[in-house]
Amino acid sequence: MISNHEIDYRILGNEMQCVEIELDPQETVVAEPGSFMMMDNGIEMQTIFGDGAQQQSGILGKLFSAGKRLLTGENLFMTAYTNIGQGKKQVSFASPYPGRIIPLDLYHLGGKIICQKDSFLCAAKGVSVGIEFQRKLGTGLFGGEGFIMQKLEGDGLAFVHSGGHVIERNLLPGELLKVDTGCIVAFTHDVNYDIQFVGGIKNTLFGGEGVFYASLSGPGKVWIQTLPISRLAGRLMSYATFNRKEEGSVLGGLGNLLDGDGRW
Repeated sequence: MISNHEIDYRILGNEMQCVEIELDPQETVVAEPGSFMMMDNGIEMQTIFGDGAQQQSGILGKLFSAGKRLLTGENLFMTAYTNIGQGKKQVSFASPYPGRIIPLDLYHLGGKIICQKDSFLCAAKGVSVGIEFQRKLGTGLFGGEGFIMQKLEGDGLAFVHSGGHVIERNLLPGELLKVDTGCIVAFTHDVNYDIQFVGGIKNTLFGGEGVFYASLSGPGKVWIQTLPISRLAGRLMSYATFNRKEEGSVLGGLGNLLDGDGRW
């Protein structure tokens, strides 16, 4: 395995954050396509097959690494940014939607983190980005967003992004936390993860919160987000399917007329 590059960073912004990575000469950071924001002159961009941790293992290793990314719905390729100049250089990556960027020091987190498959942003070269299938049958059949997750392995820095605000919880041994599957950002590898049925006819038919939830039990650390991208997209789609005039009942048409929309 390639040793992880030791990178420095700072996170900028509030609602729409970016992470600025400082690279010493010959240091490299790998990132998801589309996350790049800006970089200093002297940094070289290179598209790589897979996650960058398998670059010395031959074509089969590269294909296996890229295949794992394909299963999680990610791009087959990643982009590596290497400082080929003199002195320190900066490269910045931006969050794809409002929320928080979470730095994860894998060295101090047991060498492995499980995260939602669309949350990974960038990492020091040498961090392996793979898949984590949940083993239990119930999780596999009904897990939804939480069934196939990503795993980040190594001893370097990795960055994931969350939607809205992020809450960190340190679970004690045996402590149980029940969470909407989409609200999970990441958790340490020692946390026990399962999917459970909500139960009850009224809850199932009329609850509006989904039929299943995630069960996380300690010990370990978990990161929870307040606004999953799937929930945000669903709300936007629901508004997009209705005309403005239907909002506000009787006053809806009057509001459209005052706005310059002559439709009734």
